[in-house]
This record gives sequence, C-alpha cells and structure tokens, in this order.
Amino acid sequence: MDHPDAAGPASPHLDEREQRQAAARSPLGPLVIHEIVREQGEIELRRSFTGLAWSALASGLSIGFSMVVQAYLQAGLPAAPWRVLVAGLGYSVGFLIVILGRQQLFTETTLTALIPTLTRRDGATLRATLRVWAIVLVANLLGTWIFGCIAAQPGIFSPQARAAMAELARHVTGQPFVTTLVTAGSAGWLIGLMVWLLPSAGSARILVIVLLTYVIAICRFPHIVAGSTEAVFGVATGAVGIGDYLWRFLVPTLLGNVFGGTVLAALLNHVPIAGELDAARGQAR
Repeated sequence: MDHPDAAGPASPHLDEREQRQAAARSPLGPLVIHEIVREQGEIELRRSFTGLAWSALASGLSIGFSMVVQAYLQAGLPAAPWRVLVAGLGYSVGFLIVILGRQQLFTETTLTALIPTLTRRDGATLRATLRVWAIVLVANLLGTWIFGCIAAQPGIFSPQARAAMAELARHVTGQPFVTTLVTAGSAGWLIGLMVWLLPSAGSARILVIVLLTYVIAICRFPHIVAGSTEAVFGVATGAVGIGDYLWRFLVPTLLGNVFGGTVLAALLNHVPIAGELDAARGQAR
C-alpha cells in the first residue's frame, strides 16, 4: 500500500492512469541517465567495422554544412562586432543533422563508448572502446577531407561565402598550440555534457543541441570534426599549410576534445554514481 504522504507517481490520490502520467513526467535520475548513455555505448561497441565506418563517414560529410551555413550567414552580415553572434547559429546545422540522424561523431563517441569501460573496468572493454574511437575518428576525418576539398573547388559557393570560409580556416589553424588545446577541452566538455542532457531533454532535444553548439561557435572553441572541414578548405585552397593543419589544429584539438569529453564529462558524471553501480552489481551476484 502506498504511504498516505507519498507524492508523484506513488501518490495514493491518483488513479492508475494518472500515476502513469505522473511517472512519464518525472525527471530522470542520474543513474537512469547513466544507464541510457551506457546502453548507447554498448551498442557502439558491438557494431561492425563497416557499420561504424560508413556512419562515421556520413557524419564527417554532414558536419561540413556547419561551415557552409555559418559562412553564408557571415558573408551576408555587415562587418560588425555582433556578426559572429548571428553567424554562429549556422554552426549548429551540421550537428543537428549528425545527432538527430544518429550518425557516429567522434566527440560523442569518446563519451558513450567509454562509459562501458568505466563501468566494467576490464581490458577487453577498453580495447573495444579504443577500436570504436579509432574507426570513428579516421572515418570522420576522411569525410571532412572529402567535403573540404569539394568545397574548395571554384564556382561551387559564392565568392563572399568562400572568403568567409577562408577566414574560418585561418582562425582554426592560426592559434598557438596551448590555446587550441585548452579551448578544445571546453568544446569536448560541452559535447560530452550534451550527451548527458539529451536523454532527459524530450521535446527540447533540438534546443539543447543548438544552444550548446552555438556556445562552441561564438566562443570559437575548436572541434576536431567540424574544425577539420574548415582547416581542410584552407589547405585545399592553399591558404593554410599542411603543417599548420597537423600541429596547430589536429593534434591539440584532438587532445583537448578527448580530455574534455572523457575526463571532464565522463568521469565527473560517472564517478558520483560509481558506488551505486558497484552496489547494484554486488546485489545481482
């Protein structure tokens, strides 16, 4: 029998239908969110090489629309201090395509594929996680190289948009190594937090994706996949050297994104409930 003072779904003042309605509106607890994210990670660990690679390639291609839409907005606005605040909305387009389309994006995968390893803490799961990371990263970057090289061909986009793309390329490859490393950590953290927010976002999923990726855009935090499209455009047009692509963008951005997505997002969300998980496993045995 329910306690007379119970509230929410357990309230004795509600009939069965009303209790189900109350349960559907109850916010998800941290453990529930953790298990939803872990389930996504378990699915990724079981996917075949072909499935991961094609999905990640599609993601690398799709994310290129972040650069295109952002460049067109930037080209159509006056050169005012607030221009970046409006043009940054275009950055969210590629992420919406990728995330809502369930394509494999490296910064999402760094978190979801790691949660099973943090939960089970065994070598086999760690190797499976590293396998997923490697496949997704390589296929993502291949997609950005295809998109960036095609975008660099004359006549595809307007001269004004091409000039804006070149500006984006110069910025993403023009920062000192340490600056890129630190700011990339912030981008990885925000994407990691987005993964934790989406299970309970409901109808606000699109808003969560747009808001967090918009913050990345206006703060100009480098993202290993979206930024690679911009950097490749610069390389393909001759505005950026391959050395700048590798050492000013790729290496520090990769390290920063992984650190932000794993240490700051995964560990800080996993560690607080690790005791509950261990206790639940002990009871199951």
